[in-house]
Amino acid sequence: MQGRAILRSLGSLWVVIAIAQGTSLVPALWFREWTLVVPLLASTALSAACGLGTRFLGPLDPRTLGRREAFAVVALGWVSVSLLGAVPYVLSGALPSPVDAFFESVSGFTTTGSSVVAEPESLPRALLYWRALTQWLGGMGIIVLFLAVFTQLGIGARFLFHSEVPGPLKETLTPHVRDTSAALWRIYGAMTLAQTVLLWVSGMDLFDALLHAFTTLSTGGFSTRAASLAHWNGTAAPLITLVFMVLAGLNFSLYQHLTHGHARPLIRDRETRLYLALLAIATLLVAIDIRSLCSGVGEALFQAAFQVASLMTTTGFVTDDFDRYPDFSRILLVVLMMVGASAGSTAGGIKVVRLLLLARLAHRSLYRLVRPQVVMPIRIGDRVVPETAVMEVSGFFVIYLTVFAVAALYVAGRGIDAATALSSVAATLGNIGPGLAQVGAIRHYGDLPADVKTLLSLLMLLGRLELMTPLALLLPVTWRR
Repeated sequence: MQGRAILRSLGSLWVVIAIAQGTSLVPALWFREWTLVVPLLASTALSAACGLGTRFLGPLDPRTLGRREAFAVVALGWVSVSLLGAVPYVLSGALPSPVDAFFESVSGFTTTGSSVVAEPESLPRALLYWRALTQWLGGMGIIVLFLAVFTQLGIGARFLFHSEVPGPLKETLTPHVRDTSAALWRIYGAMTLAQTVLLWVSGMDLFDALLHAFTTLSTGGFSTRAASLAHWNGTAAPLITLVFMVLAGLNFSLYQHLTHGHARPLIRDRETRLYLALLAIATLLVAIDIRSLCSGVGEALFQAAFQVASLMTTTGFVTDDFDRYPDFSRILLVVLMMVGASAGSTAGGIKVVRLLLLARLAHRSLYRLVRPQVVMPIRIGDRVVPETAVMEVSGFFVIYLTVFAVAALYVAGRGIDAATALSSVAATLGNIGPGLAQVGAIRHYGDLPADVKTLLSLLMLLGRLELMTPLALLLPVTWRR
């Protein structure tokens, strides 16, 4: 394990965070929030000092960054960035508790959207901006941004990219990882700009429009209002947000194909078809179930579509309190939380393609009971999935359920009711945001014990890194030469 290479890579990442924190000074000055200038300057200086300080270790040799070092950079990068991201909350006094500040920062960068803030309106606008910006940066991935802007690491960049991008089947769209990273960020930025303009035209002020575009395309769900998108019910804003949530749940590599005039990969993609089908079926089922709670069929369909899309894409915006829905809809929404959207999207959850692979694996196992001699590769469309990828998905599912069960038992053991314990763990491990009961659609996580919030923070990090990368660091073989 090359410690110097790891620190130099982390240093470049910390410089990215310093630049991002520095932009928070713009709303602080624009809205005359003078008391925030010094805390934000201090936060920026701390991140910059940490990043630039690693320059004294000498130049980074790309040949020293292998698979193990990439695992360490990705895992330690997300933890360290979350710690630096918590500093503005603590120094400003908005969240003086380090546990709460770390929770909010982790929730931002991992695009979870769970919050300890009861009323976002009470936060200064500069901190609302930083809160939303952390989600936007984390949506496409801070490591992907780092690769796009700062470095050409050869094969080391490829290891970093594949450790960061969610999903079991990675696709590098160009021969150079840096070009792929930059292309993904250009698409992400263009979609963010488009939604900002549309929300602004719909009646939001420009500041709210920008922040909600940040947290929609990242499927993060932080809002500037305690009522979330329900604050803008009666305008076009919820409908616009619904459309962009669905778009954010698609694999972003498909958009890259579209920019080159190739629509066939999007049309033929099996995961996309299943993702859209699940959204449609779940919307219809929930709409039927909540019909008596709504004023008409149209409202039932819209409320169902918004809540289903928000939770399946793990965004977490709400236009209605789904915790008051009948048990059928509540259970279905929790299942959708855990499923998540497409691999390669900004969404969390298990991912649709993993469930598709598991279904194919189960079918093959049953088929071989009858005809054991048959060689039957697993396919996704025209693509044969390598057996190593199939086994990794099986291992991921076992680890996911194990972590979920252990964490839920711990939370319940702290005297928290079952609905809150199960849904809070599902919501944080799946990077979703709201849960049920004490952490429901119109509630927050601020009243949970400090140790539970710390555990949920770790679950958010594990969920964003899809378990395997950080847990691989716990294996002794990772640290052997």
